[in-house]
Amino acid sequence: MLRDDLKNDFDSLLPGRSNEQGATRRTALKAALGAGYAAAAAPLTAQTAIRTPSDGLVVGEITYEVGGFKVPAYRAAPAGRTGLPVVLVIQEIFGVHEYIADTARRFARAGYLAIAPELFARQGDPTEYGEIAKLQSEIVAKVPDAQVMADLDGALKWAAANGGDARKAAITGFCWGGRITWLYAAHGPVKAGVAWYGRLVGTGSQVTPKHPVDIAPGLKAPVLGLYGAADTGIPLDTIDKMKTALAAGSPAAKASQFVVYPDAPHAFHADYRPSFRQGPAEDGWKRALEWFRTHGAA
Repeated sequence: MLRDDLKNDFDSLLPGRSNEQGATRRTALKAALGAGYAAAAAPLTAQTAIRTPSDGLVVGEITYEVGGFKVPAYRAAPAGRTGLPVVLVIQEIFGVHEYIADTARRFARAGYLAIAPELFARQGDPTEYGEIAKLQSEIVAKVPDAQVMADLDGALKWAAANGGDARKAAITGFCWGGRITWLYAAHGPVKAGVAWYGRLVGTGSQVTPKHPVDIAPGLKAPVLGLYGAADTGIPLDTIDKMKTALAAGSPAAKASQFVVYPDAPHAFHADYRPSFRQGPAEDGWKRALEWFRTHGAA
């Protein structure tokens, strides 16, 4: 849940409320990046959440412009260093809340300039939602893949101008962000990707015209897929379909791999939720860092 002071700030910005102070939904998003946990993610078990300290790091909110829009993002990096490898950290459907910010700090402690853009910022604020169904229909379903790809391009551009080495860039994402990881590995200039339980197949639409299985043969960067065999939302046969598509594709596609944890459910890395599984989460994290090193993003 959001801290009470931040919740009050959001209440003042809900549709139909006064906006006399000149505040905007975008400034509210910036204020909330990395603050608390998204209400729609309940039930929470935040007492088990990893809390990565920020001492020795530069952390906090930044913005960068894409198409005239200022995209808010959470940034974490080792203090006083430049030429850092870059990792784009892609949110779940719940936005850039404390779990995503903490993950960015973990990467910063591993030597990365980590950037977690708020990729729903144009459509709305996911922290205002307490119901997943409404969040999905009113925000997530309205976010075009093309917009997301452009915002990630903008994040890399910002990183290159602010201490990062975009020639050593990687991407990782969770759930919704796992799907985006696959897509960006076919679109953008990254060396490697790690997708945590991102959906692989689906029906195309104007907003989401293609899915990972459709773009798999054209990957420009190899992706490590970390999935759970007990994930009821991502059937194992869709992983098999993805493997077949990758095997017939580019060198990067053929180099991509899957690790499927036998008893892990969806969101097994999300340490603030009951779905968290420490063993697979820790193993996946080690594999992710090694994957990036192996493929030149370190």
